[in-house]
Amino acid sequence: MEKKDIDELRGKVPCASVLERAGWKVDLKESTRKAVKYRHGEGQIVIVIHDGRGWFDPMSEAKGDVFDLAEHLGAAGFAVALQQVAELVGFTPTQPAWKRPARAKPTAPLAHRWAARLKPRPGSPTWRYLAETRAIPDHLIQEAVDQDRLREGPHGSMWAAHTDDAGVVVGWEERGPEWRGFATDGSKVLFRLGATHATRVCVTEAAIDAMSRAAIEGLRHDTLYVSTGGGWSPTTEAAIRAVATRPGTVLVAATDSNLQGDVFGNRLRAIAEDVGAGYDRLRPTDDDWNEDLKAARRMRR
Repeated sequence: MEKKDIDELRGKVPCASVLERAGWKVDLKESTRKAVKYRHGEGQIVIVIHDGRGWFDPMSEAKGDVFDLAEHLGAAGFAVALQQVAELVGFTPTQPAWKRPARAKPTAPLAHRWAARLKPRPGSPTWRYLAETRAIPDHLIQEAVDQDRLREGPHGSMWAAHTDDAGVVVGWEERGPEWRGFATDGSKVLFRLGATHATRVCVTEAAIDAMSRAAIEGLRHDTLYVSTGGGWSPTTEAAIRAVATRPGTVLVAATDSNLQGDVFGNRLRAIAEDVGAGYDRLRPTDDDWNEDLKAARRMRR
């Protein structure tokens, strides 16, 4: 695994996720915002620091990052620690009550915020970002617009809708030249592009990758291209299971070509086996499908 992938995992998975999954609990009375004390069993203590990226054991010399923590809790070597941390991508640890920031004013309802944004159109900042920076073909952008999947975000960014099984927008991925995030108070379910009742479901980790894979394949009429938004919440898994249970469905793991992508791919394989669906694995030549799409554009020039 390359160093940049390890660094990306280190940034995505806080120490709190490892501790909470292992059954450790926050000691609120003895914690502060900068040093959160976790306890487990009799006398076991770990204090999380550096905004969740570091830790130390006050009873010994042990300290380090999230991978060191996984080994400290029992992982047999770095390779096992790496796998355990990768499996926690998308897991959101419970925040202590005192860490929840108070909002100055309530956020507008999701439906109102989505409806208030314009759809991308040829020449608009979002359209240029997708077409020029991301190499998404114009016809593919137009198809996503026609299916009401995209909105113009601030500063030339893109909003890509996540919808529930009824088609209601419950959140959106936010991507731009200098920004990536997810809708405040939104839920990660699935970004969906293509045939609603398709028998082939191509699962990616980002809406940009879903559109990129659709462009590479020519937007197959038998395929629904979806994105998990980089997470794996219970609602995401439930949505994937719902589409996988349709007769004759094949789940295609078109996730990134790295450890996190393989973890997501294994989860999809397990769902396919559980519900009796078909399964396939597609790997991009580069890190992700958008890199492959941009490489193909460069070759054509």
